[in-house]
Amino acid sequence: MILVFFATQLVHLFLKPLGIPILASQIVAGLILGPATLGKVGAFKSILFPEKSGMETIDTTAAFGFAIYLFLVGVKMDVRGAFTTVKRATVIGSLSILSPFIVGLVVYEIMKDDDVDRNLERVTITMCESLTSVSVIASVLSELKIINSELGRLALSSATIGDLGSLIMTSVVSFYKKWRVSHNQALVNTGAMIAYTIVLIFVLRPMMLWIIRTTPEGRPVKHKYIYAVMLLALGSALFANYSGRLAIFGTFIFGLAVPDGPPLGSALVDKFECFVSGAFLTLYVTTSTMRADPVRLFTDPTCVQFSAIVAVATFVAKFIGVFIPSFFSRIPLKDSLALALIMTSKGILELSFFAGFRDNQIIGDASFCILILGILLNSTLVPILVKFLYDPVSRKYAGYQKRNIMHLKPNSELRILACVHKPENVAPLIGFLNATCPTEESPNVVYVLHLIELMARASPVFITHQKQGNTTDGTSYENFILAFNQYEKNNCGMVTVNAFTAISPSQLMHEDICTMALDKQTSFILLPFHRKWAIDGSIESEHSNIRRLNCSVLETAPCSIGILVDRAVNASTMMLSKAASRSSYCVCIIFIGGKDDREALTLAKRMSQDPRVSLTVIRFVKDDGSRTVLLDWDQMLDDQVLKDIKNDQNGEYGDIMYMEEVVMDGPEAAKIVRSIADGYDLIVVGRRYRVQCVQTSGLSEWSEFPELGDIGDILASTDLQSRASVLVVQQQQYVDVDKR
Repeated sequence: MILVFFATQLVHLFLKPLGIPILASQIVAGLILGPATLGKVGAFKSILFPEKSGMETIDTTAAFGFAIYLFLVGVKMDVRGAFTTVKRATVIGSLSILSPFIVGLVVYEIMKDDDVDRNLERVTITMCESLTSVSVIASVLSELKIINSELGRLALSSATIGDLGSLIMTSVVSFYKKWRVSHNQALVNTGAMIAYTIVLIFVLRPMMLWIIRTTPEGRPVKHKYIYAVMLLALGSALFANYSGRLAIFGTFIFGLAVPDGPPLGSALVDKFECFVSGAFLTLYVTTSTMRADPVRLFTDPTCVQFSAIVAVATFVAKFIGVFIPSFFSRIPLKDSLALALIMTSKGILELSFFAGFRDNQIIGDASFCILILGILLNSTLVPILVKFLYDPVSRKYAGYQKRNIMHLKPNSELRILACVHKPENVAPLIGFLNATCPTEESPNVVYVLHLIELMARASPVFITHQKQGNTTDGTSYENFILAFNQYEKNNCGMVTVNAFTAISPSQLMHEDICTMALDKQTSFILLPFHRKWAIDGSIESEHSNIRRLNCSVLETAPCSIGILVDRAVNASTMMLSKAASRSSYCVCIIFIGGKDDREALTLAKRMSQDPRVSLTVIRFVKDDGSRTVLLDWDQMLDDQVLKDIKNDQNGEYGDIMYMEEVVMDGPEAAKIVRSIADGYDLIVVGRRYRVQCVQTSGLSEWSEFPELGDIGDILASTDLQSRASVLVVQQQQYVDVDKR
């Protein structure tokens, strides 16, 4: 075993700089140690291939480790998410298993043989080549560092569907084979697995949920519970073996029943994954591959030919079966190609099936060898091709779905991610959230993320806060939770608040924000500005780290963003209080045009539905002499979003005033902005970054904060003596599928 570990690490040391994944290195190490190379040398033969009892010990140890690995795969697998996934993932996942299976059966029928044993081998190979494994897909995505990207999440959702389909398919095929041998035995085995599944759902899973309920928040699960769950997993393997199924099937099914995430699921993964992945998997993959002898390729050309043809045919079928629905669901061309390649990945699960069937003499040595070489080729080339097609840095959070306020369905919930750095951020954020007019028909779901810079810790920490009564200790954690919980109570039935804390390095905080926005499918991220004003209007403090964070989020966010500049100081805490009178809170939106302004106007319309809000829409239009006769697409969309406000200023959207200001150039726009700033409590503007137009010409040259846009920068300037807060809105920068 020591020689196996040493050889694997040595091979990976040379192959890793070439971008070769660890699985490929383990397979190469196994081939080097196999009977065709070092296994021939007398000095190594007795070590690598000891007496039967010694080899059985190694194989048993490796199989034990692989069973635990599949148990952990089941623990991490989100089964509930598979049933709530988007239609696109369901279609892709289903086709990823159906298309190669159908094509493989066609190849099988064409090359069918009179030999019953050979036909069984070919059906088995066809079925294994058609499988989709979520563990293999997750491993590839982790290797490529895109598991948290939009593409990675779609691949995982699709793979989960495919994995469940594979589970059903293998169960049906297994039942059919047993039925042909013995009807009674097939019924007994199937009945035993059904009974076990019922016990798992109605007895063992509730028991694990009880363990979670009895574990205090923030405390680890007791060791005795962790070991008890692991013993039950191993017992499931024995029961599955007794019922005529593979032992690994039992551990995987039991893993699916374990509640994922903290405290139990994450504790099991943290405790066992490092050792299993680092030691047992290396042993399993390498020793399984050592059974392959390339010399045997020439002993049975017919089987080798079929295995090679069906491997290529199922690969092409799966690739096309994933690519077509991806591309036609408006995913860009390169991303569709990358997704198709990821879904064709082969890995340790396929290797385990081939090794098991070879040991049971269902698959011959020649076929086994060509199949192992196919896995090696696949695991080497797929990551390289995906890296070429998909840039994980610039596209990590690129969105394929429209997650913004403008494209929300009527009366749907508004999901907002509100970020908090310091205690002074809380009151302005809650004040603004009050102004978004949540109702029972269109409630607010607010995810509050408390961001703390990592200091005096070795690794980042992520905390999910549970809603508990008044169990506070006065820490900053608890104080901000109390404030947002009170906001939820004040808007009972219209607002749901979920609080989290992320402790991470400042340069990585934007990843925490963007990942949570993707996880929770938010439409809007609310960020506090990096500057704090004193009561007299002077600057009290500035935080450059927060500014850098805001800029990073603006570049990578998967949904729309708003930067809230609070200049009202203590006045923000009174924003839309219960005692406020009708039209007591004055909001102004400066509309020039473009997608950011349209997003800002859509948000302002929602705010105006509150009777305590009066909204003024000021549109900056070009001078008549400079207007063009032809309207571009943006102009048509601008007119459409303004149409209902122009036609009905006291109807659906409450108290609204609309006016137009003719603007010749940037300096004139700045003059108008300065003149109106003191007349409102909140001014909403679109960021309009790098959008050139007559109304703002020349302003960007004097901009202090480009992240606020030209108009937002004026409103946040120290030269402007105003107490009006400012919200700068940027619409989601989703992938432009029309330019693919």
